[in-house]
Amino acid sequence: MPTYRRRLVSALAAVALLTGCETLGYYAQAVGGQFSLLSRARPVEQWLGDPATPALLRARLETASAMRNYASRELGLPDNASYRRYAELERAFAVWNVVAAPEFSTRALQSCFPVAGCVSYRGFFAPADAERHAAGLRSAGNDVHVAGVPAYSTLGWFDDPLLSTFIRYPEAELAGLVFHELAHQLVYVRDDTTFNESFAVAVEEAGVRRWLAATRREAALAGFTEGQRRKREFIALITDTRDRLEALYRQSAAPEAMRERKRAEFAAFEQRYAQLKIRWGGFASYDRFMESPNNALLASMAAYTERVPAFERLLEREGGDLLRFYARVKELAALGKDERERRLAALK
Repeated sequence: MPTYRRRLVSALAAVALLTGCETLGYYAQAVGGQFSLLSRARPVEQWLGDPATPALLRARLETASAMRNYASRELGLPDNASYRRYAELERAFAVWNVVAAPEFSTRALQSCFPVAGCVSYRGFFAPADAERHAAGLRSAGNDVHVAGVPAYSTLGWFDDPLLSTFIRYPEAELAGLVFHELAHQLVYVRDDTTFNESFAVAVEEAGVRRWLAATRREAALAGFTEGQRRKREFIALITDTRDRLEALYRQSAAPEAMRERKRAEFAAFEQRYAQLKIRWGGFASYDRFMESPNNALLASMAAYTERVPAFERLLEREGGDLLRFYARVKELAALGKDERERRLAALK
């Protein structure tokens, strides 16, 4: 039996001793989905040596392999078997994440797991399962956001493969995804999604800039820089809206009055986004986040952005030296959450 299969079976057996039937059903789909994904993966060298591999896929795998080597050689990210195999999944996303927040809060509900700790989402390998879980959360009165996710990290428990769900991304996005997921293997703090995701985003963005510069992709670097400018403006809009709603939710008001003011805030949010698009010349990549904005969307975005400026400042203070930066981040990770938050806030 392959090592990864033994680990999955052992994990499910351990969970069965700790959980009820409903939770066990969730873990069963997670273990089954993970096994299916890993069983489809073959070493990149086999794909490259297979005459049946399409030319475009071959080129993308060669580029991804160069990025993977660069990640360990130049960015100090883990040098292991992750992202050295490739799997065709025959679906649009690797998993579908469900994020929920109460009707009058922008703080995500937490889901807790034996290994990962508490996180602000719950992932499903089948969209129907995700929608079923989302429906239950909505019926309980929560705001819910369901999103397809092209990749995720098993935190080094398994050798995460390259996937068909992202292998054809533009080079900057492909590099960023690989660097981001490897960063999770380097530093991960239980019960602190915002710390983990913000750190990985900071590594991702610094890594992409360095990769594009080192490989002399000037046009791609210019496009990435422009994309980062738009991203910062969108994040500022998200943050301002979230702050305004949090201030609203702290007020004492009747539920219907609160709902009316909430609707007004989200209407203003959509109007301000429309103005951003005009200034961007019609750039529409963020439209997918605006289909039905709610508290859960704001909560999910905050996890990936809230502490990024603090990590960027820390990297700057370390003179751009990634190894020294990682050492400082590990020191923060070892602190209690309140002290960690205080130091990150001071950096920002």
